[in-house]
Amino acid sequence: MSNDTGRTAVILAGGLGSRLRPYTVVLPKPLMPVGESPILEVIIKQLARKGFSRIILAVNHQADILRAYFGDGSQLGVSIEYSLETKPLGTMGPLHLMKDLPKNFIVMNGDILCDLDFGDFFARHADDGRLFTIAASKREQLIDYGVLGCEEDHLVSFTEKPRTPYLVSMGVYCLSRRVLEFIPEDQAYGFDQLMLRFLDEKRDVSVQTHEGYWLDIGRPDDYFRAVDEWPELSEKLGL
Repeated sequence: MSNDTGRTAVILAGGLGSRLRPYTVVLPKPLMPVGESPILEVIIKQLARKGFSRIILAVNHQADILRAYFGDGSQLGVSIEYSLETKPLGTMGPLHLMKDLPKNFIVMNGDILCDLDFGDFFARHADDGRLFTIAASKREQLIDYGVLGCEEDHLVSFTEKPRTPYLVSMGVYCLSRRVLEFIPEDQAYGFDQLMLRFLDEKRDVSVQTHEGYWLDIGRPDDYFRAVDEWPELSEKLGL
């Protein structure tokens, strides 16, 4: 499928799913069911509704099972390609294995549930000519103690169970093809390494805060929460 027809999304679906064992001994994590569909099918349907017609699955672990389930993607109204890594390449390293990446494209993890408008996220990145855009979610860290502020063994402040707000990466990114110049070939290279390089070189990275729903399904507790919350989310997404 030509890369100038529709939008392209790369979905990282090659992880071992170690934190979700024993559930992922048989099934790859992206095929864990939420409601009537696997997580990855939910993601692909969301992307298809926003004009993403070319999906590239970066696969490794249990790749044959993913290929058997999704095939060429025609049943979901998209074209699915499979990029097989023969050794672990991290989150950014697999991009060099993919042919004909367009000027701008989405890269995302295959195990997240969110109500981010992928079309708007892509359009804002492309229209502004950005290098790299990170979708971010607000979180709070609760310290379940009374926190003491001290100077030279003397109390100068006290805060009971403070909450600290912070932003976290959602595992959804929009990239310019220029990013490939910063990623070494044929070696493991992660999002963290790329961000540290961009910061060191003072490259401009955009952060777009998402105020809605986001859940990273990494641990059993997260998975069961996703199952419980799926009816409400699916209604909101129209899936």
